[in-house]
Amino acid sequence: MKKIEIKLTRSLIGRKPNQVKTAHALGLKKINQVVVKEANEPILGMVDTIAHLIEVKEVA
Repeated sequence: MKKIEIKLTRSLIGRKPNQVKTAHALGLKKINQVVVKEANEPILGMVDTIAHLIEVKEVA
């Protein structure tokens, strides 16, 4: 399965609670923190929810 690298690029301060919880569920707590996850439907849905706060790259 494909993997994606997710990097938190914007602050979570002042964001809606569901966006903060989504970022934390992905393992993102600090700016510039990077996590690698499998690109399945639930993860891609979470990525869509906080797309304006993150950068996403595919990992080979």
